[in-house]
Amino acid sequence: MGSRRGIDPPNDFPAYRSTALRAPKLPPRPLPGRLAEVRGPLLQGLTIDPRESDLTRRHGGEPIGERITISGRLQDEHGAPLAGALVEIWQANAAGRYAHDVDQHPAPLDPNFSGAGRCLTDGDGSYRFTTIKPGAYPWRNHPNAWRPAHVHFSVVARSFEQRLVTQMYFPGDPLLALDPVFNSVPDPEVRKRLIARWSLELTQPEWSLGYEWNIVMSGLEATPAHEAGDR
Repeated sequence: MGSRRGIDPPNDFPAYRSTALRAPKLPPRPLPGRLAEVRGPLLQGLTIDPRESDLTRRHGGEPIGERITISGRLQDEHGAPLAGALVEIWQANAAGRYAHDVDQHPAPLDPNFSGAGRCLTDGDGSYRFTTIKPGAYPWRNHPNAWRPAHVHFSVVARSFEQRLVTQMYFPGDPLLALDPVFNSVPDPEVRKRLIARWSLELTQPEWSLGYEWNIVMSGLEATPAHEAGDR
């Protein structure tokens, strides 16, 4: 994926308390490059039902919340599209709760929303999801701590080394300024790469609001890796 120094968050960011438990305690040791050198059709033959990209149609009824469309283009450091890449998302529901046993905070579950989907990028490197805008939720990182609304992304492109796990945020969210996960990205300008753009072009009349979020896998304009252990 090329050098990402100055783009990705540090392993240990004191304001994000759980990184102290996950950060390596010893210096890194280089491994043989054989795995990272693997190229080829890792996803060749993979087929995905188009319905998997519409998280609002996975159950018998309509999920509760604001319906949104998220779409963008996956590209390399030169701006070339990455076709046939696997893009997966997972998120909380409109009340800010995940459909997972670990999440026990007192917000309602939605029986018509499980909060996960996937698709393959097309020949232009484009992906598209229909989902529900997730709600903010509390976490115990610090007093009165709330995570901003966000969608988790996992992208697998052309090689084993080209996997990116990150998060997409929404424009104008007042919680972003207070969130240590978002602010663990060192450069304020780089942080902006994690915020989607509201798009009238993607907004579907009487159906869903549209958000555009392009993902760059490598290079100086790369999208930050943005994993979070809080969910």
